[in-house]
Amino acid sequence: MPNTDAAIRDAVESFVEQLRELIQQAALESVEVALSGGAPARRGAKPGRSAVAVLAKDHQKGAKRTSEELEALVKKLHSYVAKNSGQRIEQIGKALGVATKELMLPVKKLVGEKKISTKGQKRATTYFAK
Repeated sequence: MPNTDAAIRDAVESFVEQLRELIQQAALESVEVALSGGAPARRGAKPGRSAVAVLAKDHQKGAKRTSEELEALVKKLHSYVAKNSGQRIEQIGKALGVATKELMLPVKKLVGEKKISTKGQKRATTYFAK
């Protein structure tokens, strides 16, 4: 019996030591990621892609787009709406490979410049080229 107790105690101590090392390693990785400005890979993300790459293709989350990027997106959106009138923003975003959230400013610019018109309200809004 004393032999069994000692074996159990050794196993538990070994497990605790391994767990402590893993926690330290995870903490160090978190600090490194925070200091480098990156983001850790998300669970379920495709191998070789970080969470930042998954969330935003060309820019960091929350970062402003350059005027060139915005103008290119406005032109791309206008040409798409001209060819595919009557679609909702979700359909347009899916076809262009752009999040609907990122299309809101270009849509407002085009509507303000009277290059496209809208019909409907909220999610039922459809867009038409003029």
